Amino acid sequence: MQSRRKLRFRLIVSFALFGFGLSALFAVAALNIRSRVEDQLVNASLLDDAQYANRYAQKHPEGPGVGSRLLIGMTKSERTLYKAPLDWQNLDTGVHSIIEMGDDGTPHHYKLAVFRENGIISFVRYDVSREELGKRQLVISVIGAVCVFGLLSLAIGLWLSRKVLKPVTELANRLRDFRKAGKAEPLAPHFADDEVGELAYALDEYSERLTAMVERDREFNSDVSHELRTPLAVIASTTELLQGSPDLSEKLSERLKRIERASRQATELIEALLLLSRAERRGPTRGETTEVGKVAADVIESQRPQMRGKPLTIDLAVSEPVSINAPASVLSVALTNLIGNAIKYTLEGNVRVEVGSGRIEVIDTGPGIKPEDAERLFQRGVRGEGAGGSGAGLGLAIVRRLCELYGWDVSMRPRSDANGAIASIVFN
Repeated sequence: MQSRRKLRFRLIVSFALFGFGLSALFAVAALNIRSRVEDQLVNASLLDDAQYANRYAQKHPEGPGVGSRLLIGMTKSERTLYKAPLDWQNLDTGVHSIIEMGDDGTPHHYKLAVFRENGIISFVRYDVSREELGKRQLVISVIGAVCVFGLLSLAIGLWLSRKVLKPVTELANRLRDFRKAGKAEPLAPHFADDEVGELAYALDEYSERLTAMVERDREFNSDVSHELRTPLAVIASTTELLQGSPDLSEKLSERLKRIERASRQATELIEALLLLSRAERRGPTRGETTEVGKVAADVIESQRPQMRGKPLTIDLAVSEPVSINAPASVLSVALTNLIGNAIKYTLEGNVRVEVGSGRIEVIDTGPGIKPEDAERLFQRGVRGEGAGGSGAGLGLAIVRRLCELYGWDVSMRPRSDANGAIASIVFN
C-alpha cells in the first residue's frame, strides 16, 4: 500500500535520515579506526619497551636494571622469575591482555608486554583503565555530535523542502481551489518556465481538451434527446388517437399498446441517459414519491411480449410498499434491464419480482451465474454465458451507473436453493 504522507514530509524525513545515517556511519568508522590504530601502537610500544629493557639487562647484568622507559616494568632472570606474579611466569613473548580483581573487588584491565631472550625475561605493564574511560568519553562525545548533525540535517531539510517544493505546493493549492470552485483557470501563467511550469502547461492542455469533449458530449446528448422526443411524441399521440377508434380489432389494439409501451420506454431511456450524461440527480417531476411496486408492475406488463410463448410465468409480490425519491423513468429503465435479462436467460420456469424491506429483487430459474462473475457482469461490453441475440452488453452497465447516481446498491448473485440468479436493488 502506497504512503499517503505529503511530499514535503517525505523529503524532510529522507534528508534527516540521510544526514543522521551518514554522520553515524562516519562516527562508527572513526571510532573503529581509532581503536585499531591505538591498539596496534600501544602493543608495538609495549613490546619495544620490553625488548629494550631485556637488551639493557643483558648488557649490564650487574647493573640496577633500567626497567621500562614508559610504564611500570621489571626484568627478571630465570632464577629470579619466581619473584614475578604467578600468572606472569608462564607467558610467552608478546602482548597479553589481563584482567585481575583488585582489593576492592573491582576488575582492573591492563596489558602486559613480555619479552624473553637469553634467559632474561622483561615485563612491561600498562594500565588501560584510563584509556577505556577516555574511550567512553569519546563515544559519548561522538554520539552527541551525531545527534547535533542529525538535528542540523532536519533543520536544513525543513528549509530546503520549503524552497524546493514551493512551486509544487502552489500548484497543488490552485488545483484544490479549482476543485472547490468547480471552474478551472489557466495555470501556466503563474509558474516559471521549468519542470513545474511544463506540468502546469500540460494540465491546462488536458483541461481544455477534456472540457471541450465534455461540452461536445453534453451538446450531442441534448440535441439527440430533443430530436428524438419529437418523433416519439408523434408516435405516442398517434397511437393514442388510433386506440380511440371504435372499429379497432382486439389484435390491432394489442399491437398499439405494445407500440405505446415501447414509445414510453424510449422516452424514459432518453431521460435516464440525459441524467447520466449530466451526472444530475433529480426527484419526481411533481414532487411526489415513486412507488416501486407500481413501476415494477408496469415493467412486467411491458416485458410480457418478450416471453415469445416460452413455458414461463412472471409473478409480482409486494410484501410492503416501498417509495423512493427518484423519477419513475430512472427506476423503469433499471427494472426493464433486470427483468428483461431474467426473461431472456430463463427458458422455462418462473421469474419472480419481490418488493419489500427497502429493496426489489428479481429471482429467476435460469442457468444462473458463477459467484466470481457476478461483479464482472456490470462492466461495459460483458454479456452473460449463453446470451443470445445482438445485445452489446451495456444494459447492466447502465443500471449500475443509474444506481450509483442515486446511491442505490445493485448486485447479482446465484440462488442457493435452486438453479437461477437473483438481481437486487437496495434503496438507501
